[in-house]
Amino acid sequence: MALPKLPIGLQDFRTIISEGYKYVDKTRYVHRLVTSGKFFFLSRPRRFGKSLTVSTLQELYSGSRELFEGLWIEDKWDWSRKHPVLRLSFKDVNFEQLG
Repeated sequence: MALPKLPIGLQDFRTIISEGYKYVDKTRYVHRLVTSGKFFFLSRPRRFGKSLTVSTLQELYSGSRELFEGLWIEDKWDWSRKHPVLRLSFKDVNFEQLG
């Protein structure tokens, strides 16, 4: 039996799911996040899954149901509604630290 592919360094939900990488289903928490509040600031240390969480939200709001087949959220989300997603990233911004 082959070992599952691990998504080392991958932060894109679509790539992880569509290319068969191992994924720990956290859609229950994503659902709770989007249904229980108004504003959130995702503040976690580096390599804690912020980008993957945002990518998951992007696919969820874009209505990419096929990516969520078999996951907790599949039958709990209104897939008939799609929402525009604006995603900003500062990961490639060059800056010089002051001081």
